[in-house]
Amino acid sequence: MNVTLLRAARTGGVLRDILVAGGRVARIAEHIVPAPGWEVTDLGGRPVLPGLWDHHVHFDQWITARQRLDLSAAASAAEAAALVAERLRTRPPEPGRPLVGYGFRDALWPEPPHRDLLDAAAPEAAHVPVVLLSGDLHCCWINSAAALRYGWAGHPTGVLRESEKEAIAADVTDLPEALLDGWAVEAADAAAARGVVGVVELEAPWRLDAWTRRVRDGNRALRVVCGVWPELLEEAVQRGLKTGDVIEGTDGLVEMGPFKVITDGSLNTRTAYCHDPYPGLDGGAHPRGMLLVPPEELVPLMERAWSAGLRPAVHAIGDRANTLALDAYERVGAQGAIEHAQLLDTADLARFAALGVVASVQPEHAMDDRDVADHHWAGRTGRAFAFRALLAAGARLALGSDAPVAPLDPWVTLAAAVDRGRDGREPWHPEQAIPVEAAIAASTRTGRASLAEGDVADLVVTGADPYTASGDDLRAMPVEGTMLAGRWTWREGI
Repeated sequence: MNVTLLRAARTGGVLRDILVAGGRVARIAEHIVPAPGWEVTDLGGRPVLPGLWDHHVHFDQWITARQRLDLSAAASAAEAAALVAERLRTRPPEPGRPLVGYGFRDALWPEPPHRDLLDAAAPEAAHVPVVLLSGDLHCCWINSAAALRYGWAGHPTGVLRESEKEAIAADVTDLPEALLDGWAVEAADAAAARGVVGVVELEAPWRLDAWTRRVRDGNRALRVVCGVWPELLEEAVQRGLKTGDVIEGTDGLVEMGPFKVITDGSLNTRTAYCHDPYPGLDGGAHPRGMLLVPPEELVPLMERAWSAGLRPAVHAIGDRANTLALDAYERVGAQGAIEHAQLLDTADLARFAALGVVASVQPEHAMDDRDVADHHWAGRTGRAFAFRALLAAGARLALGSDAPVAPLDPWVTLAAAVDRGRDGREPWHPEQAIPVEAAIAASTRTGRASLAEGDVADLVVTGADPYTASGDDLRAMPVEGTMLAGRWTWREGI
């Protein structure tokens, strides 16, 4: 049995020795005398925290986004089109493959994206399909060649929202397993280097078998909890899998996750379903956003999943969508999570705790979306990304990134939750910031910010004290060691 003694670790604000044996924290004491054969690592007072989790990830989207044309800096449709033209000139895709970009956010652009802009940007490459996925993954923008390829030649703008874009998004992510698996190793190692020990994988429609294969093939840097979407709900039920079941042959690293269902859209795409209309959309088809799964469909889906032992994870961003999601939980009597919970009716805050519903939130979205929210949710932002209000109402928070929408980096997440500021700007609604201890607790699996004897030895060693760090320092927090069940998955400088 491997035994590791971590000497002079700062935990709970004091120096202690931590004995790790059998994959667990066996003992925490002021001084532990090592026995022969133990590995002894002197941490010199470095802080040791429970290993960090990202409670909402689209991992395959994350690993493919890392390979795609980055459009996140584009401040207009013209700038995005220019980036496309440059890539087509310098690094065109392989024949028969589309050029895929990711990360544009058009909610505040001076002009809307349009197929004609992409066609005009690189007329010499008019035969190459171009597919640009928005930063929130709720719409895509295509050129004429892509419109022809995917059956949208008659579309008026080439901007496809919500269900319209699903087949295209699936196609551009349909890559050889060996390629995706190789990228997954790189991305998992990168996550471990930032102190991540586990992720809740919510990629559609279900990546359980892929992760089982990856772990058996040697990708062992993370624990992965795999959610299932409605398309494969019945398969999960027929296989008898329940939320929390450990998958055989993965050494406990892969588990069955929740049942994921998306009920509305997003803020940037102006499809989050709200009580009030979006500015300028009053005369449109969906002035208050889009309700994608109404209660008469949502409730039976949740009942089916809950009765089979699958906890629901319901995507709801707009305040009206959140109300309806909470109503569904109340009707079904299920416990689970609402994913995102970005805009909330004040009357709904206390319902999270009362119904046993976790608020699974992504703090960095508040930083990315603050200007968009100020415009499209004007007068309502005091109850947007309302993390402190949720805590005060007794709700349990679970923090995540929604990668690739935000980076798979828990320190970025923690900084946004604690500081509510970025890039030198004043904090946005600082009254909704939460204490660092609460943020760390919401980023662990145990829901605690400290270690206890008997815990699984999933640990992170940092090079600075997160309890005294500024927001900027949290974002750049040095991670010097990450341990998974007593096994180092990342180690540098110790």
